[in-house]
Amino acid sequence: MSQLSPFHLAFPVHDLEAARHFYGELLGCPEGRSSDEWIDFDFHGHQIVAHYSADQKPVEHINPVDGHDVPVPHFGVVLSMAEWQDVADRLTRAGVDFVIEPYIRFKGQPGEQGTLFFRDPSGNNLEIKGFADRSQLFAR
Repeated sequence: MSQLSPFHLAFPVHDLEAARHFYGELLGCPEGRSSDEWIDFDFHGHQIVAHYSADQKPVEHINPVDGHDVPVPHFGVVLSMAEWQDVADRLTRAGVDFVIEPYIRFKGQPGEQGTLFFRDPSGNNLEIKGFADRSQLFAR
């Protein structure tokens, strides 16, 4: 696998202070630049930007995957299994209301992974994945 370049994602939030707490404190994303209208966060080496939008409502669609209703759109990150478990434990301790609780998807199959889904305070869906073997990320 070649070294990945960081991605950039801008997304709407209806409360910048709630986003600052959620991404900065709960998820542990260091804050970068900010203004009265947006906040940059370092999301595991990727740049995500919460942009204030008073009237933006998340659009959601559901697709079935491995017996669960996966919310679309969503964004997230792929971690090692140990890092994924740490995040799952932190979110569980914080009382996060999971859309899909932490579990192992595709168990015993190509692409086996830990996954969990949750929403930020503005209703944006996030997925955190964990792989014991990252070479399985695109396994068929």
